[in-house]
Amino acid sequence: MNDVDDAGLARLPRVLRLRADLARTDRPAEHAADVCFSAELVEAFLHAYTVPGGVVLDPFAGFGTTLHVAEGLGRVPIGFEILADRVSYVRSRLQDPGAVRLGDVRDMDWDLLPKVDLCISSPPYMSQNDHPQNPLSGYRTMDGDYRQYLRDLQRIYGQIATRACHPGTRIVVNAANLLNTRLAWDLGTALADVLDFEREIVLDWDRPQDWFTQDYCLVFRPPRATT
Repeated sequence: MNDVDDAGLARLPRVLRLRADLARTDRPAEHAADVCFSAELVEAFLHAYTVPGGVVLDPFAGFGTTLHVAEGLGRVPIGFEILADRVSYVRSRLQDPGAVRLGDVRDMDWDLLPKVDLCISSPPYMSQNDHPQNPLSGYRTMDGDYRQYLRDLQRIYGQIATRACHPGTRIVVNAANLLNTRLAWDLGTALADVLDFEREIVLDWDRPQDWFTQDYCLVFRPPRATT
């Protein structure tokens, strides 16, 4: 059971100031230019919303930033990633390689997981127009549809909330408003239909990026109807 309760609200500021110049040791060198969803960011939420021994889920594990930080802080990481090369990379860095699993979270049986104390991830992004690649297939298929993408994420997070979370579990979703696309707002609206919205935290990077207007972490809880 999550023992953090509301303490995390006091520990996390409304604006989280983050450094973009920290070396990205959590991913291959060819991807080091992407400063977002850093270890520093993940660590702040783990300290706020979990205690040692807590279970931390990242349904879009990517290069394993969440899992590596969680393991280093004495939490129990669980992650899913659809791209096999990334799974191999993450496994090579974890003490428990089994913490990351190859799979498509659109078809996951969340009842097989232990109850998680924190779900934190940055889902793969999609722009509203001229984006035929589907982020949820690892950008490998050309069936991208922005509205369907939002519906799929709504369903995924709704299932995680009702089948893999305690009532007090926080579900943290990192999303930015891309240039010409209000991704964070659209995703927040979609998820608020199946989760209880708690707060948003503005991410203030010390080196602004030119591909988004603002970066956020949206914090939810499982819907009260399931408690």
